[in-house]
Amino acid sequence: MSRLYDTIEPNVIDEELLQKAVEEQGPQEELGQLAKREGIDYKDVLELQLDFRNLSFNNIEVIEGLEALIKLQDLSLYNNRISKIENLDTLQELQVFSIGNNNLTALENVVYLRKFKNLRTLNLTGNPVCENEQYSMFIAAHLPDLVYLDFRLLDDNTRELAEIKYQYAIDELKQGEAQALANLVEEQAKQKELEHHKAAYVEYLNGSFLFESMYAEDTEAARLAYLPGMADLLETYKSKFVLICENLFAYGLKEHEKRQAEVSTFYECLQEAIQDSQQQGTKIILDFENDNQGQLDVIQNMSNFEIADFKLVKYNEDISQLSDTLMTLEMQTVDQLEEIIKDFERNIAEQVSTFIENVQGMMAQCRDLENHHHEKLLEIAINTLEKIVKSEFDEEMPDDARLLFVDKDTIVNAVNASHDIHLLKIDNREDDIITKANSWSSSVIEEVHKNEISRNRNRVREINQYIDHLQEELDNMESLEQMEEANSGSPVRTQALVRRTC
Repeated sequence: MSRLYDTIEPNVIDEELLQKAVEEQGPQEELGQLAKREGIDYKDVLELQLDFRNLSFNNIEVIEGLEALIKLQDLSLYNNRISKIENLDTLQELQVFSIGNNNLTALENVVYLRKFKNLRTLNLTGNPVCENEQYSMFIAAHLPDLVYLDFRLLDDNTRELAEIKYQYAIDELKQGEAQALANLVEEQAKQKELEHHKAAYVEYLNGSFLFESMYAEDTEAARLAYLPGMADLLETYKSKFVLICENLFAYGLKEHEKRQAEVSTFYECLQEAIQDSQQQGTKIILDFENDNQGQLDVIQNMSNFEIADFKLVKYNEDISQLSDTLMTLEMQTVDQLEEIIKDFERNIAEQVSTFIENVQGMMAQCRDLENHHHEKLLEIAINTLEKIVKSEFDEEMPDDARLLFVDKDTIVNAVNASHDIHLLKIDNREDDIITKANSWSSSVIEEVHKNEISRNRNRVREINQYIDHLQEELDNMESLEQMEEANSGSPVRTQALVRRTC
């Protein structure tokens, strides 16, 4: 079929095109201008058309760049050059999908849409795939939740025939999907567990990973393994080393739980203190409002100016007193929270310090094992060299391993190089744990102080806004009275022209 855009360069779904499409199809006028200024969050987009309605959105050959549209329900890619349905995995809310007049040829590609459990309407008209005589039945069988296909309701008869025709294929497909889902669940569980281990800074310490990593970059280890008695020596070393790692792993998880419990308890105490302060503040304000309910109306309707002036002054003083009381309460709250925060800082610092000290102790045990192993290895290597020099060494050894025994310096350097690599791995792992623990401690305390500063500023702002509101009501009434007195020729009540002192 001849198309208008056949001579136009292929287009891609990039940031610029997506932004343009969303802006053109989104709210216009004031809302649209506001959205452009503040930026459009793609997560909020429910409908998107990249189709024939605007030729600037045509000529798309590959579906891509739509990952951020996670709430998208209606997508139109009608009249483009797309040959494969792909890269839509994040669009799990998709309900309506129009991709007619494209270059889809493979009927099996439609199976990809099975992962969209909310998909109810699909339009594929104008694609070569529609010419397949099994087209409708294939889709009905593979997309059992689909309601409308190519603007027509999928009837029950088609569904029943499709189910019979493709029964074995669908059963096999379901088995594959079930296995894939099981694998995904297992992988997600492993990832979640790993994240938990990382939060405790002991990931991969529940086994031989650290030990094996020491030898992974040790180029001399393979040749030194041929020394007499090395197999037993290495196995003993490994078992003891791994045991220390597993002890460190268990200790790390336990300490992580203690730190989390400390944080949880702290925030509970903090919230309790804040809520208590808020309740006290609310009571103070309610008592003030109850005591002064209708006070301004009463004053305004008084015929005795002197009594009215006295009550105005008194009301102004009450506002000032209210401000002082609320501010004093907030200062007391700040002091109370500071004490809670200081206790928390001390507890966290002590926990992290103890944790680091014990980690260093366990890592020192690993180094001791490595040093002991190194001494034994060096002893075996020198003894082997002496036997080789005396032609008393009868055991088989590969040529590249024998090259280490040219002289004492060569074999000693090889053993020491291996030793240095092992120690570096242990040191780096220790540094990693200590750095992360200290970084967590600093970030937690920093966040606590930042939140408290923000809370205090917000509370002071709330108090000032409330006092300003009360004072504004008083000032407005005084201004009104002055105008009335000026119009009536009565003397102005200068005593009432008081200003707030808070």
